[in-house]
Formats: sequence, structure tokens, C-alpha cells
Amino acid sequence: MISSASQLRQKGANDLSGRWGEAALLTFVYYVVASIFSGTVTAGGDIFVPGLGTVLSVLLIPMGWGVCVAFLDNHRRTTNDPFHIGCLIDGYRDFVRIFLTLLLSSVYTLLWALLLIVPGIIKGLSYALTPYILRDYPELQYNAAIEKSMAMMEGHKADLFWLYLSFIGWILLCVLTLFIGLFWLQPYMNSTLANFYEEVKQEYEQGGVTEATIIEEETGYNKSER
Repeated sequence: MISSASQLRQKGANDLSGRWGEAALLTFVYYVVASIFSGTVTAGGDIFVPGLGTVLSVLLIPMGWGVCVAFLDNHRRTTNDPFHIGCLIDGYRDFVRIFLTLLLSSVYTLLWALLLIVPGIIKGLSYALTPYILRDYPELQYNAAIEKSMAMMEGHKADLFWLYLSFIGWILLCVLTLFIGLFWLQPYMNSTLANFYEEVKQEYEQGGVTEATIIEEETGYNKSER
């Protein structure tokens, strides 16, 4: 049984106790780097290079992954310094697997969204655990990692949807603070999502579903669903 949205948020906040400043700083640095590469890339000082910002933004996918899994490490207390700046480049140590897998999941979500918004949202929820799966299952990549996320999210997409919605009030507060509060809200959300993943993973593993069963069930079914 997955905890309620309020319980998950409380667990996320508890994980950040004493570490809010570090988490906010990491988030700030990430957003600064992302904004530089996505919107203010120039050549020769003032000459804007069309399209280059978009390309470089895509290449920041592994950096976003590093930030995401830092909150999972913090939840597990696997390190005394989970929010070290070096985690921004951790994803580049396994660049091809992480970059292509997460890019693929984004493309799948976009293609479904082009058909209809609702299917795109549903697929986005199905693929939501892919970054954590890349962290915990280094042998999985591309479709295998995405399908693992789909299998784990079976029956939990509504849980994640309502969890996202539960942050609406906090998002509105960020707007009122000219988005300065985002540097605290994003860590809060990431920490909460790490707890959600842990509970879903635990329930999934306790269900006794074997990898062979997953492959057998996913073959043919998910290929047509993606």
C-alpha cells in the first residue's frame, strides 16, 4: 500500500531536515547552468547561434538525472554528502545509456501527446520511474528500462498524478515569490518523488514478479503501446 500524498510529502520533508540549504544550492546551480545553455548561448560574445541552445539543453539530460538521483541517495543515506556539486556530472560517466534512455522516453511521451493530451500524460506517468531505474539497475537501458518503469507503475499512475497535483498550492506560492521559492520547492518535490519510488519499488519486489515474467508480458504488448 502506497502512502498518501500528504504522507509522502512529509517523508520528503523529513529527508531534507538539516539539508535544505545544500539541496537548494544544488538546484540553483543546476537551473543557472540550464538557463545559460538553453537561452543565452552566444558565439563571439553577442551573436546568437540559432538552435544551439536547444541542442545543448538536450545534452543536459544526464545533469538533470544526476540531480534527480541525488535525492534518492539522500533518502537512503548512502552518502554523507548527497548534494555535492559533482553529482551534476555523474550522469556523464554513463552518458550513452542515460542520455539515450531518457531521450527515448521523452520522445515516446511527445509522440503520444501529439495524438491526444491525455494519452501523453498517462505515458509520462508510466515512464516517470525511468531515471531511478537507471540508477538501481545498471544492466538495463533504452526500452528495457522504460518497460521496467511501466511495469512498476502499473496500478500507481493515479497515485503519482494526485501526488503531483498536491503541489499546486506550493507552485502558486512560488509564483508569488517571483519563483525564488522554486529553489526550495524543487528539492521538496524531488525528495517526495524519491520516497514514492522507494515505496513502489518495494511493493513491486514483494509482489514476486520476476524479470522473466516482465519480459514475457512486455514483449508485444508495450511495443504496440509505445
